[in-house]
Amino acid sequence: MKEKYISYLFKYGAAALMAAVLIYFSLVNSHFLTYGNLTDILRSISIVTLLALGVTFTLIVNGFDLSVGSTMSLSTVITASLMVWYELPIWAVILLPIVVGAAVGLFNSLLIVKLKIPDLLATLGTMYVVAGLHRTYTEGYSIYNHMPLIRGGNAPGSFYTSFLWLGQGKWLGIPAPVIIMFVFVALVYIILEHTKWGRILYMTGGNEEAAHLSGVRVKKVKLIAYVVSGIFASLAGILFTARVGSGQIDAGSPLLMEAVAAVFVGFSFLGAGKPNVIGTFFGAALIGVLLNGLTMLNLPYYAFEIVKGSVLLLALAVTYVYGKRK
Repeated sequence: MKEKYISYLFKYGAAALMAAVLIYFSLVNSHFLTYGNLTDILRSISIVTLLALGVTFTLIVNGFDLSVGSTMSLSTVITASLMVWYELPIWAVILLPIVVGAAVGLFNSLLIVKLKIPDLLATLGTMYVVAGLHRTYTEGYSIYNHMPLIRGGNAPGSFYTSFLWLGQGKWLGIPAPVIIMFVFVALVYIILEHTKWGRILYMTGGNEEAAHLSGVRVKKVKLIAYVVSGIFASLAGILFTARVGSGQIDAGSPLLMEAVAAVFVGFSFLGAGKPNVIGTFFGAALIGVLLNGLTMLNLPYYAFEIVKGSVLLLALAVTYVYGKRK
């Protein structure tokens, strides 16, 4: 009976929690289930979802990437500086941060695959290195339109209207970040669930030795997973910059825990038992709904960390207790 209860909790617990949260907040606040508020929730989770998609790739190959928050911060300040400091064309503003994110992922994979450093330790070290890089690059200052420069004068450029549309615009009444998020969620879902590459990724994470004996180039697969993680962290940074209209240092650090929590909540979504893109999106949505509802209840912002940490601990407890008994 106890095993059956735990199995049901693992399979339907996250969905039941989401239903309970939606019902509660809709009862205590009549504005909660309005179109405007629901689109605000989706817009607020768009950045976390992109960050979490990258973490999902590394978890699928049985790894873990702690550096995504710092990589996102680096992407944010690079994106802003390319417009405000150097006035580069928009294609370069978007492409160069993605290349930098891929380079960080490649650096991680070399530490893990070539030097055999455990994932957590390697990406922890990278997290501090990248954090130092973006603080050194900006000399500790955020980047905004025509900002004063330390060497004197003001920065020549400002944020492009076409770029800001990515984070602040709408198409057919739907916020652009929401559209971008759903496009990437759909793309990753197709790759992971309906392509040979998806099966190879899951095979590598499920049993690395068996995958190697089956002819899978395990090292190459893990390398690609970390590079993809870096690219998604950069995309999250670009979207964040477009949304706030400035390059904020340490923008990604607070979102790391939300991204990790989203992925682990997704582990148990409808009994998947593995990292999966639909579960990751659901986990991000659950955290977004909780934070939105608590904001409407005027809960102090400094208490939000308790909520995020509790969601992560609950997801980890359910996942690991079920996995141990299974």
